[in-house]
Amino acid sequence: MSRVKPGDIFLCYLTHVMRWVGALEIIGQSTDKRRIWQDDEYPVRLEVRPLVMLSPENGIPMEELRGKVSFYSSLKDKGKYRGLVRGSPNRLAEPKDAELILGLLRGAAQNPVSRPVDPRKLTRKPFFGVLREKSSGKKQPVVVSVPEPEEPRTESRASAEAPESAATRHTEIQYELLALGAEMGLDVWVARNDRNRVWNGTTLGSMPRILQELPVQFDRVTTRTIELIDVVWLRGNSIVGAFEVECTTSVYSGLLRMGDLLALQPNLDISLYLVAPDERRSKVEQELLRPTFRLRERPLNKMCGFLAFSKLSEVRRGIDTLGGASHLKPTFLKSVAEYFAGDAVLDEEPA
Repeated sequence: MSRVKPGDIFLCYLTHVMRWVGALEIIGQSTDKRRIWQDDEYPVRLEVRPLVMLSPENGIPMEELRGKVSFYSSLKDKGKYRGLVRGSPNRLAEPKDAELILGLLRGAAQNPVSRPVDPRKLTRKPFFGVLREKSSGKKQPVVVSVPEPEEPRTESRASAEAPESAATRHTEIQYELLALGAEMGLDVWVARNDRNRVWNGTTLGSMPRILQELPVQFDRVTTRTIELIDVVWLRGNSIVGAFEVECTTSVYSGLLRMGDLLALQPNLDISLYLVAPDERRSKVEQELLRPTFRLRERPLNKMCGFLAFSKLSEVRRGIDTLGGASHLKPTFLKSVAEYFAGDAVLDEEPA
């Protein structure tokens, strides 16, 4: 970035879609300090003038450059393109390659050709690097992803709740957990994708003691994982409780997020809870005892308790009657939640 100067041109390449879609002329350093991304502030910014801006459908496919540029001289370069598009910004080694791409972009702007694009390829899938400690004590870099929450799916079974009903119930339970945490004198966090949800006229993101940012104590991928957990209770910089609310048949997605958190921070000692309808109890037990959760160094079934909706409502009524939330410790829920030991007698010997 220190070598970029006014008059230089950025050629814009869209990953996954694998098309060139724009050209930007550098005007100079930008004084804009507005936060434009959730994860980083991106302090190095440049003011630019658009020369060409194409939609993905009208972009120049990388395939059109095969045999015409140095980084894609033959089929053996396909995919990696000699590392050119794996860094950003990255300088083109051959000026003629840059001139060719810029010319193709300008031509496409004047005479656009529409080529369909798979909508799924337009969805950014973030990957992160984390350090995993091996048995030898050495740390090994590993690439991981942090999946975004799935959109509610329509269930075909008559017993399943309608998506709208499930979403409303989900918001209600989040509200109750946030309110309970705040009444206990804790700071509370609601999943960043749920902050605008409303229950009884109250926006979740505006509730008492709600945090706008998580404490800066974890690496980027851990923080991103925690941000997506439905409700988190904190005392100072310490997480004292994490809750995933499951109203539909998924169940598994919430447990996966809990598992991801423990895999990233294996020494983290917090109370985890899966909050779900009473009729989902057997489903929760079945999922918690999956090999992927059960056969861990710290089995998830021993760390994550099942908290039925009816039990949570009962607790809330009791606290409201006695008026003693401020005297409770967050760990009181451990005596309320159910933990599945997985010690049932097998019907037969394993093969």
